[in-house]
Amino acid sequence: MAVKTQELKLAIEDIGAVSAILTQPDHASACYVMAHGAGADMRHSFMEKVAEGLAGRGIATFRFNFLYMEKKLGRPDQPAVAHAAIRAAVAEAARLCLGSKLVAGGKSFGGRMTSQAQSKAPLPGVEGLAFLGFPLHAAKKPSAERAEHLAGIAIPMLFLQGTRDGLADLSYLKPVVEKLGAKATLHEVEGGDHSFAVLKKSGRTNEGALTEVLDTLAAWIDKLA
Repeated sequence: MAVKTQELKLAIEDIGAVSAILTQPDHASACYVMAHGAGADMRHSFMEKVAEGLAGRGIATFRFNFLYMEKKLGRPDQPAVAHAAIRAAVAEAARLCLGSKLVAGGKSFGGRMTSQAQSKAPLPGVEGLAFLGFPLHAAKKPSAERAEHLAGIAIPMLFLQGTRDGLADLSYLKPVVEKLGAKATLHEVEGGDHSFAVLKKSGRTNEGALTEVLDTLAAWIDKLA
């Protein structure tokens, strides 16, 4: 399967421009607009591996930097700025992947900002949200407050969570997902941390855990109406 990678500039109205990457296999069935986490940009090895892995499964990815990461500022953007970047990315992905199913979300902070944007006003054309480690709370401060906006989302959601994720105590996340009903799916990656890395003593490998994440994500995207 041939895969094309394009380095792009994404214009965010009234804000500026950021770098973006489209990884597009031939005849892609879908495009996943994938926002990065708070501490690493779109070129982080995790983001690269997910893009490569999904391309091998026939799914394109559109990655982009948030403005603070593009400008190498210390603190993440205010939500309104992050939401604007996500909306611009979704619009550009829709244009470049015309005819492909559109899914949005991403890693940690990026996934949460995407869900916030969707809760405020639906992202045009997006059929589902997929979270690669939803950051439900700060480390060692279990709470479900960050999930309150999810109730306002009508499209399907997939939560991919490691059972050792320090930012998503499953005893708090499971009730959240259950309350969301049929539109939400939780897939637990046994032994995985916030980035799905596993302990050596578990008998699993990081590669195996990531393969599980990618297989689950690709199957879920394929089943979206």
